[in-house]
Amino acid sequence: MKANRIVVVSDFQDGEWESAPMPTVAQLTQEWSSGTRGAAPESQHSSQPVEVEGGYIERLPLACLRAGLVTGAEIWTHWRGASPPRDWTCGSPHLRRRAFRLNGAEAPFSSNDMLGHIKAFGPPAILCVWGLGVSEEILLACRQSFKIYNSIDAPALRIPPEVSRHFNLVLTGAEWQSEAVWERHPEMRVAVLPIGPEFASETTFYPIEIEKIYDLIYVAAAQPYKRHDILFQALAKLPKSFRTLCVSGYGEMMGDLRNHAAALGINVDFIGPPGVPFTEINRLMNCARMGVVCGVEDGAPAILTEYMLAGIPVLANNALACGLQYITPKTGQTSTADQFHNGIIEMLAREFEFEPRQVVLQNWTWQHSVRKLQRLIESSAGRKF
Repeated sequence: MKANRIVVVSDFQDGEWESAPMPTVAQLTQEWSSGTRGAAPESQHSSQPVEVEGGYIERLPLACLRAGLVTGAEIWTHWRGASPPRDWTCGSPHLRRRAFRLNGAEAPFSSNDMLGHIKAFGPPAILCVWGLGVSEEILLACRQSFKIYNSIDAPALRIPPEVSRHFNLVLTGAEWQSEAVWERHPEMRVAVLPIGPEFASETTFYPIEIEKIYDLIYVAAAQPYKRHDILFQALAKLPKSFRTLCVSGYGEMMGDLRNHAAALGINVDFIGPPGVPFTEINRLMNCARMGVVCGVEDGAPAILTEYMLAGIPVLANNALACGLQYITPKTGQTSTADQFHNGIIEMLAREFEFEPRQVVLQNWTWQHSVRKLQRLIESSAGRKF
């Protein structure tokens, strides 16, 4: 029996480009059907209970599996080379991962390999497409699927109209994003339900009894849009005794960030890239008294509620494009970039007044969000999942 699957297509790419010819869709369909290209989709891959843990890419499909909306869950990514790895599990034993060979570098991404898999085994029940998207041809092959899009970043739609028109539901990070979607597609079903902060995992991030050796922590990619410069300029206005930790899983700016901090004479420790396991991220957040989010042109960052579940309040840039709805009087506060230093002082002076974990548990963990998602799917599709 074929699995009633949810498939999440991330825009992550790996591998190196090669000049090998691309097989046709028919050839790849045969390879998938025969098992030479990879295993067929399955229902739940393990007898172990489904735990909704990991990063924001994993938590939504695992939540759908745990809630019984589907019987199988997969994450699909893109491979630049001619020989993608076979399917594998990483993290949860319930979550199968597949990498599909790209036809080319242009987004939204096309893939004969992905089309061959869909033709061999049929489309998933629920298809989630994040970020830069997939080609219209792939969405047409999944016409029977309930198709969900989320841009992840600040633009509401990072895909062209001929692609976005095929989705049944668009998840956004703020009301202004919803308005932007309706400007293009007035009849589109839209909901403010960003997959990162909304599908929070209370078992991945939680308070632990540990010494608070840092005044604040910033967990963010070492990339320009995360605006570490706002934090560094604020720290330069504070006593040199303030201790800060910056943790980056990826990004090309770490050398520049270290040099900038050294030039300002501020007390900052750096970890990564590469990243560290979630258990270590949780421990590091527990070493700090508060977390910060400094970006502007950023999608609703998952770290907002991850900090909060670890028990620390959050200071966010009040110009953050998406996600300010998670900053409440009990979870943190906002500040302008030029007053960020004062925001830090104010929050640390009343750190014990905040109740960030409790607020997230009451509103934004995956248990709440998967119920919202199920209602949206059922009301849009006119059928039960």
